[in-house]
Amino acid sequence: MHDYVNSLRHSSPYINAHRERTFVVMLPGESIAHDNFGNIVHDLVLLHSLGVRLVLVFGSRPQIESRLITLGLESHYHQDLRITDAPTLSCVLDAVGQLRATIEARLSMDMAASPMQGARLRVAGGNFVTARPLGVIDGVDYQHTGEVRRIDSKGIKRLLDDRSIVLLPPMGYSPTGEIFNLASEDIATRAAIELQADKLLLFSSDLGLLDASGHLIRELPAQHAEQHLQRFKDSKQTEPAELLLAAASACRSGVSRCHIISYSQDGALLTELFTRDGCGTLVDQGQFEQVREAQIEDVGGLLELIRPLEEQGILVRRSRDLLEREIGQFSIVERDGLIIACAALYSFPEQATGELACLAVHPDYRHGGHGDVLLHRIEQRARALQLESLFVLTTRTAHWFQERGFQACTLQQLPNEKASLYNFQRNSKVFRKTLN
Repeated sequence: MHDYVNSLRHSSPYINAHRERTFVVMLPGESIAHDNFGNIVHDLVLLHSLGVRLVLVFGSRPQIESRLITLGLESHYHQDLRITDAPTLSCVLDAVGQLRATIEARLSMDMAASPMQGARLRVAGGNFVTARPLGVIDGVDYQHTGEVRRIDSKGIKRLLDDRSIVLLPPMGYSPTGEIFNLASEDIATRAAIELQADKLLLFSSDLGLLDASGHLIRELPAQHAEQHLQRFKDSKQTEPAELLLAAASACRSGVSRCHIISYSQDGALLTELFTRDGCGTLVDQGQFEQVREAQIEDVGGLLELIRPLEEQGILVRRSRDLLEREIGQFSIVERDGLIIACAALYSFPEQATGELACLAVHPDYRHGGHGDVLLHRIEQRARALQLESLFVLTTRTAHWFQERGFQACTLQQLPNEKASLYNFQRNSKVFRKTLN
């Protein structure tokens, strides 16, 4: 029970942050066919109950493929896009219609003692996607395969204002009354852009995007997407290439964050949205972590970071008043709104030296190189002030500083102002580093 209470408390900032935000969620056909789909629906309903405005875009590729096989029809592709002839279009209509009914039925459940109890959801759909034919490419006529021309964002927003969940199928309609088979990734991307959505959430068969070694890429700035995109294309990994292209395109067009998460992992959606580290891949416009100088608004976060270390005797105690007065001396590493590391620089210009003080890293983020990042930042600041050296007083991390070029020195080598304040009870070791 204690873990549950703590988890709920720690999720409250995210609940507040997500309320009244617009999320576009892409559900590939594979996710709807997966055993975990029921849990995904429950999690989507929970988001809705917390005030999130939801637009659901679903795919139908495996369902279309299954119907073509049943009818003995062959699938035709060009450049990884399905060529939709008249018989294939009939399979598309059949698959999309059944999937839409399935999703609406799932969202209509109201069973006692279930996550759906009392939800009373309204699901709305319609002709919100205007499409046009893809046409002839490389001499190949795509026939009823199309691309998104326009999203009726005003109509969708009115439904969202009315607390409806909007459902968009992988189809679009032309002004001439034709029906076109569309890629769900394209619809989701365009919808997120034109709705000015706060997030685009893309479900994947993997945990997220994987690097060349098979490890999860937790965070990827949109400007660095191209190198991974080319790797996916070279290795013929169609799914991650399509998802990354959708996420990067959305970010470049104004969507702040796109998340790529697993549809097979139970609770992946909630873990990604309501925990600091998530469980998938975040593609964003900028950096998930940033190094910057502290501001007065950071005092509370700094106190939370350093207080446990003060209680252990590792750091010298600092009051809130003192931190407020000295806030300009601090540099911090901020991760998604949480201060996870800090360090301070106190200059002694007459001696052309400075003190590196209060270097602290959150226990959950140690061994991530944040100490080195802050040391580099402090050294940069010191050089900008034309300081020739740095010194540090430490009781527990002597080896760490020695490994980074600091050498032991005597109390007499400190500036007189600092030496006179030396606490012999702490018996701190003194180290000094010359700045090149």
